[in-house]
Amino acid sequence: MRQGGAPSHTSISTSKFLKAKKIKMLQDWPTWSPDINITEHVLSLWAYRRLQEEEQQVRPASLPAIPNPFPELCSPSGSPVLTTLQPNQASNTHIIKVFGEDGTGKVVEVPADMTARDVCQLLVLRSHCVDDNCWSLVEHHPLLGLERSLEDHELVVQVQACMSSESRFVFRKNYAKYEFFKNPLNFFPEQMVALCQESNGTIPPSQLLKNFLNSSCCPEIQGFLYLKETGRKSWKKLCMFLRRSGLYYSTKATSKEPRHLQLLSDLEESCMFTVTTGRKMHNAPTDYLFCIKPVKVQREQKEVRMLCAEDEQSRTCWMTAFRLLKYGIQLYQNFKIPQQRKAPLAPFSAPVRSVSENSLVAMDFSGRTGRVIDNPVEAQSAAMEEGHSWRVSNLLTHTFLFIVIHRTQLWFHGRIVREESHRMIMQQGQVDGLFLVRDSQSNPKAFVLTLCHHQKIKHFQILPFEEDGQIFFSLDEGTTKFNDLIHLVEFYQLNRGVLPCKLKHPCTVIAL
Repeated sequence: MRQGGAPSHTSISTSKFLKAKKIKMLQDWPTWSPDINITEHVLSLWAYRRLQEEEQQVRPASLPAIPNPFPELCSPSGSPVLTTLQPNQASNTHIIKVFGEDGTGKVVEVPADMTARDVCQLLVLRSHCVDDNCWSLVEHHPLLGLERSLEDHELVVQVQACMSSESRFVFRKNYAKYEFFKNPLNFFPEQMVALCQESNGTIPPSQLLKNFLNSSCCPEIQGFLYLKETGRKSWKKLCMFLRRSGLYYSTKATSKEPRHLQLLSDLEESCMFTVTTGRKMHNAPTDYLFCIKPVKVQREQKEVRMLCAEDEQSRTCWMTAFRLLKYGIQLYQNFKIPQQRKAPLAPFSAPVRSVSENSLVAMDFSGRTGRVIDNPVEAQSAAMEEGHSWRVSNLLTHTFLFIVIHRTQLWFHGRIVREESHRMIMQQGQVDGLFLVRDSQSNPKAFVLTLCHHQKIKHFQILPFEEDGQIFFSLDEGTTKFNDLIHLVEFYQLNRGVLPCKLKHPCTVIAL
């Protein structure tokens, strides 16, 4: 028998039971090593098979099954040629190491045909995270200072084969992965899309996306970018055009004539990365750096073409259009698969409740005798009053609990500096409503809410207020007060208040 090293497995009562039943155990087996632990292998295979079954359920049947007239020639057992060419299953498994944002790593054994989405689903199951379809696998190159999120359909083993030994995979949230399908106008300004300029900006958002996904249509992104000259620290501002055939720059002002266009990069053989090393290292004119790196290049800095945009919106437009023109309809299929997995709730007009919940009734014990509350509105208001009275009555006896309880929340990140909060927000996708809460550096008793809105990161100070011996927290100088930070965050998740938008997506960091 083989089991893990959990305390329930190694306890005295468990050991006595196994010894009494004369059950033999495997000895000297390192349970903490995921790459040779039997239980980890079983969990990996089970999770992968489960994902494959879900993929088969949502994948529509393309062609009807055609009977094979020569089964003895096409089966490996009946054909000596196919028997010799059958690959060994052991050689199709590979070892990858995935790191969390806190630096912890986990070794995962994956088959050769496992996609980035499958790996993310496997890590979600192992880490007991909430599966909200916003997790991504990031290809990170520390020597080059580059990183990009893998597309869900990319094969992880093939990507790893083109990475250097110092490169790594990072498991991270990415809320902006498919945000352009929901709000395309935020990603594609009219002045940068050639089709919008020709039609005077009258193209609806749905038609704009169809033009990118349709292979017969030829949308074009145009604008000015700074290009770093090869082997030099100087940058040159050029007018560039992004098409399905590649990225071009004009040698004569803004001319689109073929004789004036020079190919900078091919889309099929290259990938677009975000530069993480900063503006000063590359002597860049702005902070909005990105680059194009050939797939087969591992360490050669000379083969990487460094680019720089004027602002964050234009950089996001170039990088999103690059993905759409390169992968096309495949991105839309990746976006739709998680939605097809969700079970339909059409037959139910209200959320399904369990038997125990349906057997509960609301009671009023304010009088001498209790009574059943039949009115749903009255029952809801009574529950809210009871909860509020409980918080007030327990506030004095649990003051310390209300002060520190927010530290258990995923959106709270303690004593991090402003620059670190900027980095975390940018890495997890600069979408509206992405937020975190941290300790204030200037006021030790206050906190700071960091919020992203319109691709800009803003900071709001949460100040403490004392009233009748009780401590409250407020964002609007005491107009709206809350007993603790959890209450404050829950309020602004439902109401915008003084903020530019509601709190939607918590910026989280997990340990693998």
